[in-house]
Amino acid sequence: MRHLVLGLLLLAPLPAAAGCLVALDVGHHVDAPGEISARGVPELAFNQALAARVQTTLSDAGIAAVTINADGSLRDLAERPRRAKAAGASLLISLHHDSVQDVYKSSWTWEGVERAYSDTFSGYGLFISGLNPGFDESRRVATDIADQLRKSGQKPSLHHAEDIAGEGRTLLDDRRGIYRFDELAVLRQASMPALLVEAGIIVNRGDEPIIGSDAYRAKIAQAITQAARAHCRRVE
Repeated sequence: MRHLVLGLLLLAPLPAAAGCLVALDVGHHVDAPGEISARGVPELAFNQALAARVQTTLSDAGIAAVTINADGSLRDLAERPRRAKAAGASLLISLHHDSVQDVYKSSWTWEGVERAYSDTFSGYGLFISGLNPGFDESRRVATDIADQLRKSGQKPSLHHAEDIAGEGRTLLDDRRGIYRFDELAVLRQASMPALLVEAGIIVNRGDEPIIGSDAYRAKIAQAITQAARAHCRRVE
């Protein structure tokens, strides 16, 4: 019996690294599903699919992770960092998909319905808050994600730094597409390092099918996982 117990213990999955847990926040909710893509798909659907892929990739890598708002029912933004804290998260990543200001949008007809689109900009964006107590670690994680994305051939969009209404964000790193946006509630109210990932611009007609593919989600998930692994080494 003793040998059987020892064998079962050896086969059991290893526990997550002490002190390291990634909370994934699915951006938006069913009553306010975010931007609508060039083909009429709510951003929330993109966020949910990406979160599921990231959760699986983190788990396969042996990194403890929990998804917040998986069903899209959580309306209270402040509740998201609270749930991350309650879960013992050492890192919070809010997953979103991007858009552009209306001045850049035009209309086209897709499957008989007129839709807004803009092909002007393309790429990802990463946001951190200077009001987050873990600002330095947030930036390190954002840097690692960006470096992995760039290695996989992705490029950042810098349109959020434009001096126009609705933009004007502080661009901390133009090569990596890292912005400082202090007022983002989920990041500002988090007690742990936190960042927001804009995985791609879904109003771009050419980019949308790519962003919605499993291959693209795998690249985002792998970049986040590599950055999370480095984060875990720092907090162990």
